[in-house]
Amino acid sequence: MADVIDYEIIGDDMQLVEISLDPGEAVRAEAGAMTYMEDGIEMQTGTGGGVFKGFKRMITGASFFITNFTYRGGGGGGQGKVAFAAPYPGKIVPIDLRAFNGQFICQKDAFLCAAQGVEIEVAFTKRLGVGLFGGEGFILQRLEGDGLAFVHAGGTLIQKRLMPGQMLRVDTGCIVGFSRGVNYDIQFVGGFKNALFGGEGLFLATLTGPGDVYLQSLPFSRMADRIMQAAHVSAGGRQVGEQVGVAGLGANILGGLISGNR
Repeated sequence: MADVIDYEIIGDDMQLVEISLDPGEAVRAEAGAMTYMEDGIEMQTGTGGGVFKGFKRMITGASFFITNFTYRGGGGGGQGKVAFAAPYPGKIVPIDLRAFNGQFICQKDAFLCAAQGVEIEVAFTKRLGVGLFGGEGFILQRLEGDGLAFVHAGGTLIQKRLMPGQMLRVDTGCIVGFSRGVNYDIQFVGGFKNALFGGEGLFLATLTGPGDVYLQSLPFSRMADRIMQAAHVSAGGRQVGEQVGVAGLGANILGGLISGNR
């Protein structure tokens, strides 16, 4: 059974979650996610259940190690606080696994932290097409337990509740996670011009209800692509400017030489 923890999400675009622990309670998080912790909290990093557990997390895009933060109690008693920050602009989403029948599927690297007792497992998608064309890879994370878990969404968070048979087509990178009853598959966009010039890739994810779906408006992969494009354009502009500057300097020197020889 997972520990019952209290929390507060602080901030707007660059959020962190501050978790309050009673003596003996613990929270687990990805290595390097911690921002600060109060006196009395003990930090212990390990594989979280053996080498095989660590390798399974690595497959999903998480780190090999996971860190447990346990409050041992301070001189004044009460609670101890530890905070974890989101890795890039967006929203931290609290997931009460009891409301999702003990299981929630999320994209790789979405997991931020969870109450002790929540397990991070590998969720293999069911169809080959998902593995080949899913964009985010054919392995997703499955969070299991009866406590609180926290995942991160880039940009703005959108929550959809799908009715039985209701389908939603989504850019593969925009999926944060979904509940157990949702069927996840990949569908070809269709149409020659759509495929080549649509800008959305050849395939879209299809999510079919019933269940809850969480989407993000700014996947990290999309943000990274825009930064790389801007850096490339900026570097190209500097290169052109340097070439023009060198050419201009050469022309001035040549002109001076010609004038001097007259």
